[in-house]
Amino acid sequence: MIGYHLRLALRSFRRAPGLTALMVSAIALGIAACIVTLTVYHGMSSNPIWWKNGELYAVTMNPLSPSQTRKAGEPAYGASQLAYDDATYLFGSGIAQRETLLTFVFGAISGAPDQTRPLPTMTRATTAGFFRMFDVPFRYGGPWSAAADRGPEPVMVLSDRENQKLFGGSDSVGRTLLWSGHRFRIVGVLAPWHPLPRFYDLSAGNGGAFARPAGAFIPFQWGPVLRDWPAGQTSCGTQSSPTTYQGLLGSNCTWVGLWVELPTHAARRHFLAFMQAYAANQRAAGRFHAVNTHLWKVSQWLTLHHIVSPQSGMLVNLAFALLAVCLINTLGILLAKFLRGAPIAGVRRALGASRRQIFAQHLVEAGALSLAGATLGLALSAAGLAGVRLMYRGSSAAYGKFAHFDPLGVAWALALAFVSTIVAGLYPAWRIGRRPPATYLKSQ
Repeated sequence: MIGYHLRLALRSFRRAPGLTALMVSAIALGIAACIVTLTVYHGMSSNPIWWKNGELYAVTMNPLSPSQTRKAGEPAYGASQLAYDDATYLFGSGIAQRETLLTFVFGAISGAPDQTRPLPTMTRATTAGFFRMFDVPFRYGGPWSAAADRGPEPVMVLSDRENQKLFGGSDSVGRTLLWSGHRFRIVGVLAPWHPLPRFYDLSAGNGGAFARPAGAFIPFQWGPVLRDWPAGQTSCGTQSSPTTYQGLLGSNCTWVGLWVELPTHAARRHFLAFMQAYAANQRAAGRFHAVNTHLWKVSQWLTLHHIVSPQSGMLVNLAFALLAVCLINTLGILLAKFLRGAPIAGVRRALGASRRQIFAQHLVEAGALSLAGATLGLALSAAGLAGVRLMYRGSSAAYGKFAHFDPLGVAWALALAFVSTIVAGLYPAWRIGRRPPATYLKSQ
């Protein structure tokens, strides 16, 4: 019977091609708007390391002045980085399964084969735990050891992008490069890795949530050894900025990120208690009036930094509102179309068709419209996403980076459109099935 109903639906479409095209276009427009906005929104709001959401924590410890107060239970908003002394002390707790310090330094790489000029490279000064904590993939080699952090040893990990520029993508592990005039041995090369948003460093001064990862990675302590000033965001609050590197290390200026991996509830409580005891000691020493200590899991960290703008949520709401308007219009057109074809349904009823068969026939017709609208909607979505990529090509805005089909968003939008169209066709199909056939047999 389904094949028979489909043949009747196709005949119905041919009898009113204008109305059919109008309904298909309305459904397609609503689907395309939803898919484009949902794809961008889902990409910007997603957690790129969701499988470790309950294990990875950003550490904050924000001093409060005497004029600042915080209600009980209120989140500890403030600086997303730590002062050097605070970060290195908490890093040495020994409580976390893994932990990492991170900041940005600027260097120039030279010494590669056929290299004619130094390559300026934003470099991530970090610790060995960074790579395993954040499940960073390697193409060649691997991360340096914890002993290399303590040295620090002159070792380096290159990004896939920098390895392509310097060595044409070949295995460069074991080779030596000059980084700002100092020799570093390559121990690993990353596979393509670009988590969006860049959850582990969301500071606007470090490029923001959607900046690309660093081109090279070196042990964190090379910054103090070489007295290399951080190239990322540094905040000194109300105090004046230090003029010497040693002054920077001993100041309350925040420029170091700290992440810890705490897989159990007991470990989290232990580390938080360790932080609070350290903060209490600093208050007793007169360094702070009060301190907010907090551990943020990745999803909380993204929310805290407002990674998804309110405008993005409004666009999603507007897209669904447009889909609702399109479906309401489709319902009205379907009702008018079905009522216009009611004499044919009356003849079928007189020849023995049941109300259920009439209802099924018109519901299949609504489903066929939904399928055609969804197909056209996917094509319009592809064109819309291509337009977004073209619009933001070369721009620092993040939208273009997410303008690719997101399977989850597409599935939800198509499922919603299909169900909504079927629901929209229920009333017209029910209405036409309830009309007595004698009405049309007498009048036609």
